Amino acid sequence: MIKPAFLDVEKSVKGQRWVARLDDQRLAQTIAEKNELPEILGRVMAARGVTSDEAEAFLNPTLRSLMPQPSAFLDMEKGAARLAEAIVKKETIGIISDYDVDGVSSAAIMVRFLASVGHEANVYIPDRLTEGYGPSEKAVSTLKQQGTELLLTLDCGVMSHDPLAHAADLGLVTIIVDHHQAGVELPHAYAVINPNRQDDMSGQGHLCAAGVVMILIAAVNKQLRTLGHYNEQRPEPNMLQWLELVALATVCDVVPLKGLNRAYVTQGLRIMSRRENQGISALADVGGLKRRPDVYALGFILGPRINAAGRVGHAEEALALLTTNDKGEAYALARNLDDLNRKRQVIELRVVDEAIAQAESAMGKDKRPSIVVVAADGWHPGVVGLAASRLKDRFTVPSLVLAMNTKTGLATGSGRSIAGVDLGKAVRLASEAGILTKGGGHAMAAGLTVPIEKLAELRQFLDEALSAEVENLRDPSLAVDGALTASGATLDLIELLEQAGPYGSAHPSPMFVFPAHKVIYADQAGTDHVRCTLVASDGTKLKAIAFRALNTELGELLLSERNHPIHIAGRLVADEWGAKRVPSLQIEDAAIIR
Repeated sequence: MIKPAFLDVEKSVKGQRWVARLDDQRLAQTIAEKNELPEILGRVMAARGVTSDEAEAFLNPTLRSLMPQPSAFLDMEKGAARLAEAIVKKETIGIISDYDVDGVSSAAIMVRFLASVGHEANVYIPDRLTEGYGPSEKAVSTLKQQGTELLLTLDCGVMSHDPLAHAADLGLVTIIVDHHQAGVELPHAYAVINPNRQDDMSGQGHLCAAGVVMILIAAVNKQLRTLGHYNEQRPEPNMLQWLELVALATVCDVVPLKGLNRAYVTQGLRIMSRRENQGISALADVGGLKRRPDVYALGFILGPRINAAGRVGHAEEALALLTTNDKGEAYALARNLDDLNRKRQVIELRVVDEAIAQAESAMGKDKRPSIVVVAADGWHPGVVGLAASRLKDRFTVPSLVLAMNTKTGLATGSGRSIAGVDLGKAVRLASEAGILTKGGGHAMAAGLTVPIEKLAELRQFLDEALSAEVENLRDPSLAVDGALTASGATLDLIELLEQAGPYGSAHPSPMFVFPAHKVIYADQAGTDHVRCTLVASDGTKLKAIAFRALNTELGELLLSERNHPIHIAGRLVADEWGAKRVPSLQIEDAAIIR
């Protein structure tokens, strides 16, 4: 049965049909009455699949109730026992991690844990430009030369067959800790801890790598306790202190905020607000974060600055920031990451403009592809993932942006997907088909390297592999939680809605429509945003912003329409305007009143 269009909006300026998110109003009422909650909160929870029996646990997610036993994961207890043994015997431990927020946070958690139990590790983070993603023979050999006996790969390794075979040849014992999709055949390793390996039945495939690392160190801690490792001089560490790093990675890796992930983020934000991690606190100050940390701050203030190190600098600086206990060093590193982030923004804008132009030029008028694949020589490999995200938002199909290197004959890039389309699986199949030099990922994101002469073959392969999934999503819709007026957009309402948070991937922020509001002011903000002021028929005003809307149909409507009221959809947030904390709307879409 087709849902009726919300406010009769069959096609918005972004081409979306607006529909009510909630089907069962009775469930919302039951949740509200049974748990003594306001009706609007019950409606938001019901629309996100929460039942009346689950409501209390949903509103108060705890690690105690949601943390799985290590035995639920294949190889987890085996790997924990071997790592505990290495700590007790003082073996030299080496770590290879990814250069994104998840990888660096995973490394930071492990480094801090090992330090707390009296051990150090050699850490190797590949250079994105010269080495690319994951373990390499160079990385393995370097760690071996440093005396490494036990190798940990964090947020990488599950597709690294040749480098880890080389590690075995060198006599290294390897424990893989990853969350990316794995093939049937696994690399040579003592333990492969990955909830997304095909034979793992833990049901925890939504975790990011840092989330898996947290469970691993909890298991190692238990092993060390049993072995009598702790005493008065070396007390058992407080494991909860590292949850802020898990929360940071969970949000920035855009994994679904469900189950254990909700507890990780909820508890991690509370710990982050204590400002005990010198690096995160310094980065928050440098980034201008004045309010208590929230999901938006992790994803759009802290995360991009940490990622900037791996994109246009080296991720070792980000790791140093997350592991330092020196306040002066933390601020120096934070300021440098802020500078790198500004440099990244300039580079990104150029690549995005060229990538959009190339995509529009190649796209036929009659048939839209199942995936956008663009490539060029001279694009910075450090920003192709960000550019892919921009293209995905613009064309509403999975998008892949590759930087070509004519000297090596290879193109290296990243892809971003839309909800309901598994890009990681398609990339893995392309790798198994021999099209790629290497590649992997998860449902929403993937990375790969491909010979330049195979780009056309890759484009055709992915277009065919994803066609059925994308075709099912050809008629885009916007799920709406209800209608409000500017006068109803209060701080009290925002704080009420936050009780059903944190919001993010697979647990979207409430989307409200503001019917028949006028735009009385609009102007460009930053490089590509549109800031405006809305007014209701009773004269109440509401500040608003449409991110990345400049030079789009949504942005043009907001900038030009002054005479007629329009329907506007968006997410309410509490924002800092001057010295005041006020309600603000993050505009997602708009519709002309017919």
